[in-house]
Amino acid sequence: MAVVHRLAAGWLVDHLAFINQCGYEIWDSSACPAAATSPGACCAASALGATSLSRDGLEPGPAAGREAGGERARRRFVFREEFFDIAQPHIAAATGEQLRQGCSDLSPTGGKANSSREELSQGAQSGKRKRQQELNQGELEALQYHSKVRKLIWEGTLGLVQEGLRSGFLQPSAAGLGHKRKTLPGHIGCGLAELCDMAKWLPAVDEGHQPAVQVLGEESSLPEQAQLSCLTENSSSSARIVVVMGQKYLVPPRSSFLLSDVSCLQPLLSCKRRFDVIVMDPPWENKSLKRSKRYSSLAPWQIKQLPVPALAAPSCLVLTWVTNRQRHLRFVRDQLYPHWALQPLAEWHWVKITRAGEFVLPLDSLHKKPYEVLVLGRARGDPKEASREAEAVPAIPDQKLIVSVPCSLHSHKPPLAGVLAEFVKPDVQCLEMFARSLQPGWTSWGNEVLKFQHMDYFTPLGDD
Repeated sequence: MAVVHRLAAGWLVDHLAFINQCGYEIWDSSACPAAATSPGACCAASALGATSLSRDGLEPGPAAGREAGGERARRRFVFREEFFDIAQPHIAAATGEQLRQGCSDLSPTGGKANSSREELSQGAQSGKRKRQQELNQGELEALQYHSKVRKLIWEGTLGLVQEGLRSGFLQPSAAGLGHKRKTLPGHIGCGLAELCDMAKWLPAVDEGHQPAVQVLGEESSLPEQAQLSCLTENSSSSARIVVVMGQKYLVPPRSSFLLSDVSCLQPLLSCKRRFDVIVMDPPWENKSLKRSKRYSSLAPWQIKQLPVPALAAPSCLVLTWVTNRQRHLRFVRDQLYPHWALQPLAEWHWVKITRAGEFVLPLDSLHKKPYEVLVLGRARGDPKEASREAEAVPAIPDQKLIVSVPCSLHSHKPPLAGVLAEFVKPDVQCLEMFARSLQPGWTSWGNEVLKFQHMDYFTPLGDD
């Protein structure tokens, strides 16, 4: 299961296992043409649940690999494990700050903050102006916030790490292992955002002749214009392959997606789906992103214009990933959620650890933190409906932790399906906005929505 351990503080999550539980099986149509649509061809996955699968994916059944006599044959794929091979911290913490030692008495505003300030100035290279010792306003606000949540994060993560070490999910010996080399072809992940940008110059599609949803076949090479103008859905119980600009992407069972940018959201609205859960990871503005030009960011006023109220069902639960910049956190709580008629409910933290059970970055580092914030809010619907919702599921708790080994691929957030399952009703409609991957039972939207579904991120099960 994706949730390895659950304690009062939160959850220890296995991101890699979740991906491999999504059912990336492709039935060989030459061996059994009807296999793709036959009942039970693949374990069905609900939006907020996971099947009982192994860490490497589906357990092999008696029909696996058979290609003769008209019996089913299937190819199974798993996500490449080396992208979760985080064996050592990116920056080593001081001896007293290591989780496996069990405690840390360092003051969050004391000596460690001073050493972190020194760390920032020491990072300047020759020929560059050294950073001044004084903290700017943003850093002071971040330090103040950190002082409030530090004990919660330390103690909660410590408890979950200890459970992971006891069960064998985390391995202390992993700290001495080197990283496996991650090699990817240069083309991977390229072209999706550019394709969405080019779509603005394509001739307009006649909506009267364009279906709101197009269903994938066993291997679909759809015209780029069609992919950008309506929702694409895999309604089968097995995975599908879709070809975009000559590149192959794996689409998990019972999932749908829209490949577009913020200027082309109408196809998502046209499908007339209202969602009970909406998760979003907006491309927040920041200086390093502006310098690197890795992807386009959105200003707060642009994020406000997203049609979340039109997509949200009554009492919809909305979750927004926020960087550690306090101005972004304040914007979500004080401006964005009220603008969308959402009631802020809670703040959770995603804590990133190594396979050995250490923070990936020193907890008290001023430059970067080993955690990110998730702000939860709920749509203000009809009071009677809200009362029924409250009776059906537990209330959303505040200050929970989601602890996991992060993916080394940039901005590949951990799955939330497992941790949300106890707080929503079964069979809810779920939407991820600004997505870079797909999930069974979910609708996903973004201008790089297929990025981490590229075939080169996966390997056939059993291959070396």
